Amino acid sequence: MSVDSVSAYAAQTAAAAASAASSSGSSASGIAAPQLSENDFLSLLVAQMQDQDPTQPADPTQFVSQLASFSEVSGMDSMQSSMSNLASSMLASQVASGTSLIGQEVIASTPTAALASGGSVTGAVNVPSGATSLQVQVTDANGNPVSSFAVSPPSGGGGTTFTWNGQTQSGAAAAAGIYTFAVTANGGGSSTSLTPMFASTVNSVSVDPSTQALTLNTNAGSLPLSSVVQVQ
Repeated sequence: MSVDSVSAYAAQTAAAAASAASSSGSSASGIAAPQLSENDFLSLLVAQMQDQDPTQPADPTQFVSQLASFSEVSGMDSMQSSMSNLASSMLASQVASGTSLIGQEVIASTPTAALASGGSVTGAVNVPSGATSLQVQVTDANGNPVSSFAVSPPSGGGGTTFTWNGQTQSGAAAAAGIYTFAVTANGGGSSTSLTPMFASTVNSVSVDPSTQALTLNTNAGSLPLSSVVQVQ
């Protein structure tokens, strides 16, 4: 066995490790690339030294190069394992944080809010400077318009609240359910769509298996954890 054969095998293993971020790499034919363990590497190295041509002994620098290649492979494996453990720890921490919100009321940036029977809905919005009027449009779960009303913006912009009285445009009480709110700020000849904020109660949490993102399931629908701006 020549020095070149061990070097080539070590290089092949290094390339396989580099191309596999979360699982062992596979060749174009679908067969997993061979992985060189520490014992395999040492066995090859000893066999190489025993079988070398005594008239053309191996260059010691090539042994050093082989050791460096194997060290690189081992380091990649160790780093991959550490990253996997870190991701698992972060996910566990995120789930623990999410479960602590169950039963709590949170305020989140979301266009939807729940209307209780005979109740009303209060939301908040950050108004840009220069806005002269605000218009709120309410639609039901099917996208049908339910109500529309104007809100006076704060002078100079900033946060403000608005309340829908739970009635349709004709003055009848709207049915209990989840409604969508579109807020538009007008001023200076232009209009800007704003994302409102509503309070809702967290009933449960879930984790997306593909993205590991945490979702809060509330009485007003599902919310990403990142949309929460305040916990009551």
